[in-house]
Amino acid sequence: MTYQTIEAQRLTPTLGAIIRGIDLTKTLSNAQVEDLHAAIADHQVIFFRDQRLDPDSLRRLGRHFGELQAHALKGMEGYPEVRRLHADASSKHVSGEEWHTDMSCIPVPPMGSILYMHTLPPLGGDTVFASMYSAYDTLSEHMKKYLEGLTATHDGKLAFGRFDPTGNYPVSTHPVIRTHPVTKKKVLFVNRGFTSHINDVPKDESDAILAYLFKHCENAYFQVRFCWEQHSVAFWDNRCTQHLAIWDYFPNVRSGYRVQIEGTAEAA
Repeated sequence: MTYQTIEAQRLTPTLGAIIRGIDLTKTLSNAQVEDLHAAIADHQVIFFRDQRLDPDSLRRLGRHFGELQAHALKGMEGYPEVRRLHADASSKHVSGEEWHTDMSCIPVPPMGSILYMHTLPPLGGDTVFASMYSAYDTLSEHMKKYLEGLTATHDGKLAFGRFDPTGNYPVSTHPVIRTHPVTKKKVLFVNRGFTSHINDVPKDESDAILAYLFKHCENAYFQVRFCWEQHSVAFWDNRCTQHLAIWDYFPNVRSGYRVQIEGTAEAA
């Protein structure tokens, strides 16, 4: 795990690294982009400190890694690909307060997401990430064989209906076990935020299996917990991780911006 233009400090044996030696506010060189692609493949989620981004520079950063994806919820004025994430004393819900994979309710979920936080509470507001490589690898061989070939429905209303119950949200079907298009590793691809049911078995069986799988995915041994500092950035591979935004700071303010990078249809 050596790179030409950056340094990576691993945070756990499973996933996560702090990246140093790069200024994300500037246009990146081809070598820097290649190194960041390699770091994402190696660590699944990477973090940066002291990066003073704004919607324009965040959008420019995201475009180094692919086309940007408009979100199911409204983007910022003038920046439809940039979503403002903001919570304060008036918030009834916050984005990501349940374990999830971003936008798994669409036919081709994002390759990844880049989140920049500029305002943070005095304490709290961490984000926890979990490796779905580890979730798959630690299943019993019998369970792997059972799940192989099954599909599940991912419903956007489960995640977004609390913000707007009248919204028209996407629904998609994905394999329960997917193969990462870059690393070729197998991934457990169900999540509490979006997955409503397994399609190929009766409802009671689906409910029981999903309850087990959701709990399994959230195993602390698969996790890294990121403590945000002002002007920090997280860039995660959405194809092999889940994450949880911990809302333990009410009524304080937590605010930033996020972009999502289009995925490819290669993952299966």
